[in-house]
Amino acid sequence: MGVVVGGILFGATNALGFPFVFQALFFGYAMLGAVVFMILDFPTLKPFGGVKAVGALLVFYAILSVVYIAGASMWPQYDPEDEKGKIEKILKPKREHYEAGKVEVLMQRAKALDEKAKELTARLQALGAATAPADQKAGGESAPTATTAAASGDVAKLGEEQWQLQECYNCHKLNGEGGKKRGPELDNIGNLLSAAEIARKILDPKSYKAEGFEQEYEKGKMPDKYKDLMEPKDVDALATWLAGYKNASVNTPKPIKMK
Repeated sequence: MGVVVGGILFGATNALGFPFVFQALFFGYAMLGAVVFMILDFPTLKPFGGVKAVGALLVFYAILSVVYIAGASMWPQYDPEDEKGKIEKILKPKREHYEAGKVEVLMQRAKALDEKAKELTARLQALGAATAPADQKAGGESAPTATTAAASGDVAKLGEEQWQLQECYNCHKLNGEGGKKRGPELDNIGNLLSAAEIARKILDPKSYKAEGFEQEYEKGKMPDKYKDLMEPKDVDALATWLAGYKNASVNTPKPIKMK
């Protein structure tokens, strides 16, 4: 009966395309079941007790342990680390391809927004020149004014929202608020980097290094996670919003291009 049942299971798994090792596994379990029923049919042992009974139990337990351990060692072993390595090999090229395409699209959008920001800034400057007092038109310079964002309407709102949502203020000071120990103060970043360059810095923190923050740069204080956390429109809005901050009275460290 064990051979018959094992043969049926072997044939069925073979027809279904199971690997040979699994076909043998099903056959082996059928035979194990047959052996169990054979043992049940053995004549009853004569009752015995004491030390002899304890010794018999220990011997029986040792035999079962050896059989099961030896049998289990013959089957394919599942190694989680090995499987993780296989998954990583499969996903790595796909992930790299996806990231490369994502960064390229974001950079293109950031460049387009940068051009719009420059155009808007030029219009604002022209409007300011047309309405400026006579002494300023004649060549006089006005004192530095409070920081203003060149980004308009929805872009400015979304950019400021991302600043709060991504908690950029934990490392950067802006408008007199936030920390500046792990990252530079950004009130004059618009005079040092374009929106496209700021977007690149957000997506690739190693692309620029701020003067005076060499140790923070080497330690990777700015995390390389925003390309995964933020949507393209969010990166564009934040970069354009920051590009509008051009308060020359604030000593924002000079960015050094590293890539």
